[in-house]
Amino acid sequence: MTRSPDGPMLRTIFHVDMDAFFVSVEELYDPSLKGKPVVVGGQRDERGVVSAASYAARKFGVHSAMPLRTAARLCPQAIFVNGHPDRYREYSIRVHEVLGKFSPLVEMASVDEAYLDMTGTGRLHGPPLRSADRLHDEMKSSTKLNCSIGIGTSRLIAKVSSAKAKPNGVLWILPGQEAKFLAPLNVADIPGVGKVMEQKLHAMNIQRVGDLAALEESDLERRFGKWGLALAGKSRGEDAGGWFDSEVGEHSDPKSISHEHTFNEDTADVARLESTLMRLSEMVGRRLREGGYFARTLQLKLRYSDFTTRTRAHSLDQPTQTDREIFETIRRLFHSNWKKGSPIRLLGVQTSNFEDRAEQLDLLDPTRYDRWQKVQSAADHLRDKFGESAIGLATGMKGAFRERTHENPVGLPGKEVKKPHAKPPETKHSRNVAPDDL
Repeated sequence: MTRSPDGPMLRTIFHVDMDAFFVSVEELYDPSLKGKPVVVGGQRDERGVVSAASYAARKFGVHSAMPLRTAARLCPQAIFVNGHPDRYREYSIRVHEVLGKFSPLVEMASVDEAYLDMTGTGRLHGPPLRSADRLHDEMKSSTKLNCSIGIGTSRLIAKVSSAKAKPNGVLWILPGQEAKFLAPLNVADIPGVGKVMEQKLHAMNIQRVGDLAALEESDLERRFGKWGLALAGKSRGEDAGGWFDSEVGEHSDPKSISHEHTFNEDTADVARLESTLMRLSEMVGRRLREGGYFARTLQLKLRYSDFTTRTRAHSLDQPTQTDREIFETIRRLFHSNWKKGSPIRLLGVQTSNFEDRAEQLDLLDPTRYDRWQKVQSAADHLRDKFGESAIGLATGMKGAFRERTHENPVGLPGKEVKKPHAKPPETKHSRNVAPDDL
């Protein structure tokens, strides 16, 4: 049991990050991929982005979120794999089951990483390093996958230390050593510091976390508002801002839920565009029902060949989580704002302004809403069992596209639907939300 010099028990937080998760799962199904440069996310000539890269591919500069075509130029010998989201969901559930054996407080931060509050588990699992070693062994035995574990008194320290422990390692930052550990690291190593904030800090001649920690909180607040205060706390190793404001395992509502699709070739085919919007509406509706959310605001995103992007939103009189209602609104927005005949590069559907609604009755047909709920519940159950492409509305068939492999898919384990009175379908898990990019 870890205690501060004054006696009170300090928090012990683990951050467990699966090593090259998507690639590692693919290797289980195809052992010939082991040790080779592998890129998951699509084919080398597609417009998508890299979802994951093996360590052999990373040596050539390939990394996640990089355009697939750029990855192909950097590593022409790489093997490109479309990815299998259903497999990743299955193994994510297995990972979650292992973690649950070590702590009742588990939060899946994404499909391949999680936080565990291990405070007070010393009598059951031993001191931090011993319990981390046991967790390593259990994870390998149960899933055949490797993981890296960071240990600290905060989620921030645990996450940063797990990144430094990769691959397949353990790093424990002893209580009181947080600031010393962070000081020499790049500011970009702080969770939540994106490229924009990194550039702003560099412009202030702040390169290292230690440089940031040396600034007065009042100066950071004056420059960046509330995020300045969060940055000050993060530089000391504290949980501050964004996701870190909540406790491990505490539910955090998303501000929006969305899906996008980039066409491999720009298209002005109306039937294909409408069908794609239907499929996107289904995917968004699925995530709404999974979390027990009802959205009042629906937004269309369309991008033309020249990268000109338009977003248009509409607020409903009654919030919804029904695929058909989402699609009908989005389709009207599309035809009202599309330059007819102009090729489209990307389409997106977003929902926001969530409300807690137990029912929504049609004045002309009070049973219609309940019928749709039952139909969608059955469809979601089939998707849980056979995969996201197992069933869909006929309108979306022509717009079928491969589900993008990403870290926050439908079916992320470890979260119970938070609104049982909202009559969610028979799904077991809900969406998780990444911290804001400062």
